[in-house]
Amino acid sequence: MKSGLWPFFFTRMAISDQIELLVEAPIESLGYELVGVEYIKNGINTVLRLYIDAEQGIGIEDCERVSHQVSGILEVEDPISSAYALEVSSPGFDRPLFKERDFVRFTGNTVKIAMKLPIQGRRNFRGILQGFSDGDILVEVDGEIYELPLTKLSKAKIVA
Repeated sequence: MKSGLWPFFFTRMAISDQIELLVEAPIESLGYELVGVEYIKNGINTVLRLYIDAEQGIGIEDCERVSHQVSGILEVEDPISSAYALEVSSPGFDRPLFKERDFVRFTGNTVKIAMKLPIQGRRNFRGILQGFSDGDILVEVDGEIYELPLTKLSKAKIVA
């Protein structure tokens, strides 16, 4: 049975956003930052991937600790009705970027960005992250600054 955390408007949110609302505070209470959530449905295989981070870095024990905590919450709240695999991971060297704070924090890094829909005729951008302003990710590609709406982001990550 679902608790009071699931009002009607949750049903209109993306699964990854719903999961984030459920697990962010419990993960933070364990001393970790929830970097982002990926919900990947590929045919019959479904993966829920949580990226966590901490100042001292992330080890396997940290991932196990968060996985145990989150599994209980997800079992009670049941936001995903079908079978799925839960993965808890560190962001790694090719750190995914999800939120405004990520695009501010990693300004100056080389990034690879994929958009859901084309912006100025293209969906893929590789360049230097220039920051975030008024809901847009700013990235310089070949001397030109592109303003990419965060709401239209498919994927973004830091690259070497």
